[in-house]
Amino acid sequence: MERVRRPRISAAEKAQVWQRWKCGESLSDIGRALERVPGAIFHVLAARGGVAPPPRTRSRRALTLTEREEISRGLARGCSLRGISAGLGRAPSTISREVQRHGGQARYRAAVADARTWHRARRPKPCRLATSARLRSLVASKLAADWSPEQIAGWLKQTFPGHPHMQVSHETIYVSLFVQSRGVLKKALIAHLRRRRRMRRSKRAGPQRAGGIIDAVSIRDRPAEAEDRAVPGHWEGDMLSGARNSHIATLVERHSRFVLLVRLLGKDTATVVEALSQAVQALPEGLMASLTWDRGSELAAHKDFTLATQVQVYFCDPQSPWQRGSNENTNGLLRQYFPHGTDLATYTQADLDRVAQRLNSRPRKTLGYATPADKLAATLLH
Repeated sequence: MERVRRPRISAAEKAQVWQRWKCGESLSDIGRALERVPGAIFHVLAARGGVAPPPRTRSRRALTLTEREEISRGLARGCSLRGISAGLGRAPSTISREVQRHGGQARYRAAVADARTWHRARRPKPCRLATSARLRSLVASKLAADWSPEQIAGWLKQTFPGHPHMQVSHETIYVSLFVQSRGVLKKALIAHLRRRRRMRRSKRAGPQRAGGIIDAVSIRDRPAEAEDRAVPGHWEGDMLSGARNSHIATLVERHSRFVLLVRLLGKDTATVVEALSQAVQALPEGLMASLTWDRGSELAAHKDFTLATQVQVYFCDPQSPWQRGSNENTNGLLRQYFPHGTDLATYTQADLDRVAQRLNSRPRKTLGYATPADKLAATLLH
């Protein structure tokens, strides 16, 4: 049976692909809308790393398709190149080069000439990373240290304020990673990104949901000072799950975003409360005044925790994990070190402490690109 070949995706279809991608549609949704297989859509997006190309415009000095059609008709009538140029108000040399470039007088075709010129006019401009070895080396070293492209871009802007040639946008870093044909950053550096995607994704895609707990003290009763992050001592917590029913507890200080990781031997509330109590009691006195938790039953015995630590526990509203956004964001960062499917029981507390230390030494945009460790230390000194 002869294989049916679909025509290539047209420029108009590609424009639709990018528009739908920016609106958060999936590959399958875009494919159904354009009656294309998802693989064809992926090929279009992957060529640019998921970042839409800037709109292209024609130079006002370039020949238009209408002018090229006049040239083609003039040649068919046997007109001279000088006569055609006079009719178009163009220099004879312009018409001569145009005709010779696209097959000569016998083979010149307006539509073909216009399409070739449009394709040849791309001439992609080398990105800043490709033209500066020093900047490229700095970016690569920070990526290898698990810094995000946004952190790197912010750090460069602060470190080299008067040197724009030593600054680069985070989008340029992402595209240089995802589009290997640029030959700028090594593909192996992608493994250091927090998420393993190979393309930039729209922020409009994919809300998440969560569960709940009964008999909880509401987050609405939390002190106002915890809400505005003005003073340290108010923390958010949750559990990170792994393979074979393994878990670790994650604690984040709201003021500084300082992270603590606690090894858990089980998910039952007695085990979790005991492990958290020991971790909190090891902190400097007064560093934890409150703890906000999701509505998981692992902290059902929160009163025992409060009795042991003198720390009041508050719980989010049902299906509202965003109310402890710092912890949700941190759990996402931690997936770089503990991907889904990892057996967390194989990590010792010393291993978890090393991961926390690495995370606490990375600059954060929300802190003005200071590190959580520096932010907490500066607060404690005051």
